[in-house]
Amino acid sequence: MGIRELKTHLSRYLKRVRSGTRLLVTEHGRSIATIHPVETSADSDWAHQLVAEGHAHWNGDKPTGARKPVAVTGKRTASSVVLEDRR
Repeated sequence: MGIRELKTHLSRYLKRVRSGTRLLVTEHGRSIATIHPVETSADSDWAHQLVAEGHAHWNGDKPTGARKPVAVTGKRTASSVVLEDRR
């Protein structure tokens, strides 16, 4: 579709994209862009998986972590590991 058509009916076209449609945008008859649904990456899936498995919970606010804290063994503390990772 052309840019003017896209601007005029943006909400309608975005609804189609949400349902999985890939759109081709043209300018003066030449293709200039595609609009397609965002593909979820493995980078964010791990957090959703932790919630689904009950290892973490989320109520819509800032994530708070597991209900049962993980016990740290050995001489290293959790805070020392975090500080080491930040360096």
